[in-house]
Amino acid sequence: MSEREFDFTEKDFLRVKTVVYDFAGIDLNDSKKNLVYNRLAKRIRFLDMNSFSAYLDYVEEQGEAEFVHLINAITTNLTFFFRENHHFEYLANQVIPMLLEKNKGSKKIRIWSAGCSTGEEPYSIAIVLKEAVPPGWDARVLATDLDTNVVQTGQTGVYKMDRLKGVSDERKKRWFLKGSGSREGYVRVKPELQQIIDFGQINLMNEWPIRDAVDVIFCRNVVIYFDKETQARLFDRYANLLPDNGHLFIGHSESLYKVCDRFELLGQTIYRKIR
Repeated sequence: MSEREFDFTEKDFLRVKTVVYDFAGIDLNDSKKNLVYNRLAKRIRFLDMNSFSAYLDYVEEQGEAEFVHLINAITTNLTFFFRENHHFEYLANQVIPMLLEKNKGSKKIRIWSAGCSTGEEPYSIAIVLKEAVPPGWDARVLATDLDTNVVQTGQTGVYKMDRLKGVSDERKKRWFLKGSGSREGYVRVKPELQQIIDFGQINLMNEWPIRDAVDVIFCRNVVIYFDKETQARLFDRYANLLPDNGHLFIGHSESLYKVCDRFELLGQTIYRKIR
């Protein structure tokens, strides 16, 4: 076994586990020890520190500013436009027609992308809204993440072309601007999509500063990091926020089975609030 650059004791690992659970509800089991070492060693190197214990002292001193870097290092999750496309088809073909009927008085639709990462998910939702909701409606997406850096990427709306692998040529032409010169290989989302998304930072473990009613929640590939008790609390709060028959979309490896009984399963990782 090769010698590690930094000492990483059981005590260090326990401190990491405690910090990420208390701050973000993330449950790290012992099988993640090597992943934690490899991900955080990069951060320690970047900060020019010489040990995990020094870094963890620094985390406690800095508070939320550094917690976010730590959490992001551990949970980095590559995403792309229209990932798990059946969700977006269901949104367009089933959910939005229902909302157009149900909300015809207010002419408002609100969708929350909780754990929006770098923005590909909320922009995919925004494209569906633009294509499926008639003019004259106030349809918006709230896009939030714990990490302010990924929220900033989403607000900027510039992506490498390979993030568009799930996007049809027709949609690429309609909703994206191709970069040229030094920006070749990149695309920018069109301003009309940016205008209907409100990006912000939210820690799902804390109070949510959400004023509007929310019709649909996307929370995909977020709860895989949580223990069952934390998942149950979170899904219960989602049920409290959603109206009757409101929809919840979760990640492909996630399930509400034996976690929350306030939703019924409609399709692959698609749920509707029943109580």
